[in-house]
Amino acid sequence: MAVAQTTHAEFIELWRKHGSNMKMAEVLGVTERNVAERRRRIEKLHNIVLPAKNEAKGHHYKHLSPTEYAARRQLDVQNGVVLIFSDAHFWPGIRSTAFKALLMFIRELKPKAIINNGDAFDGASISRFPRIGWDSKPSVIEELKACKERLGEIEDAANGAKLYWPLGNHDARFENRLAQNAGEYEGVKGFHLKDHFPSWIPCWSVWINGEVVVKHRLKGGIHATRNNTLNAGKTTFTGHLHQLKVTPLDDYNGTRWGVDTGTLADPSGPQFTDYLEDGHTDWRSGFAVATFLNGEMLWPEVVRVKEFHKVDFRGCVIDVSGE
Repeated sequence: MAVAQTTHAEFIELWRKHGSNMKMAEVLGVTERNVAERRRRIEKLHNIVLPAKNEAKGHHYKHLSPTEYAARRQLDVQNGVVLIFSDAHFWPGIRSTAFKALLMFIRELKPKAIINNGDAFDGASISRFPRIGWDSKPSVIEELKACKERLGEIEDAANGAKLYWPLGNHDARFENRLAQNAGEYEGVKGFHLKDHFPSWIPCWSVWINGEVVVKHRLKGGIHATRNNTLNAGKTTFTGHLHQLKVTPLDDYNGTRWGVDTGTLADPSGPQFTDYLEDGHTDWRSGFAVATFLNGEMLWPEVVRVKEFHKVDFRGCVIDVSGE
C-alpha cells in the first residue's frame, strides 16, 4: 500500500497504530520523508495532531482532539479585521489604557477574531525566580480572578468574534508548577489554565489564511521582528518582547512583515517595578490591527498608548477614558 494510495482516514488509522515515520515507511513502502510530508499535510487540512510514538517507553502520547487542544489553529479571513494583543499580565484592580483602547476598538472595528497572543496570566507568585526582597505579589487565585474579569470584558465586547489564546511562557507557569509538584492530579478539571477560560480557544499558534502566523514568541533580540519573518518565510505576529513595532521585509516573494504586538500592560506597572529595579525599558503599550481584503493582509497597523487614557492611531489621538 503506497502512501499516495492511502486515503486520509487510512493514513490516520495506520499512524495511530504505528506512530513513527520509520515504521510507517516500512509498512507503506515509501521514504520517511514522504511519510512526514503527508502527515503534516493531513494535520493541517484536518486541524488535528498526529502524535509520535514514544518508542523508548513503548506507548503513545495521549491523542488530543481538536476540541480539546491543537498546536496550530487555522483561521480564514477573507475580508475584515483581526485584533492581536499580548503580554497583558493582568493584575488585580488595574485596567490599563491599552486595555481600555482594545475594548473601544473591538466595538468600533467589529473584528472577525481577537487573538490573546500569550501572557495574559503573569504567575508572579509561582515564578522560577526567587522573591525580590519582601515584595508583595498577588496570589494565583487573585490573578485568575483578574484575568477572568478583564477577558470577560473582552468576551462581552466581542459580539461573536472568534477568541484565540496562543500560550505564552508566563501562562505556562500555571500548569508547569502543578505538573512538577502535583503530577498525580493530571487530568483533573481546573489543573489546566484553559479550564478556567472556556470561551478562548487554546493553541501554540494561529495561522491566518495559511500566510500569517501568530504565536507568542520566536526569535529574540532587537532584530527579532525581522528575523522572525525572515526565518519563518511568513508574516509573523509575536509578543514577549513588549516592543510594539512593524518591520517589513521584501524578497522575490514580495512583502511580508514581522510584527511585535507590544504589551497590553503599562510598562511602568507594578508587574514590572521590582523585576526591572525601576529601570528604563524599550517597551511600548498597545496592540496590533491586521486588516484583510480579498484574503490578503494589508500593511499591519499598531495602536500605541501615547499617554494616560490616550492612544494614537492613523494620525489621530483618541481618548479612551470613557471605557
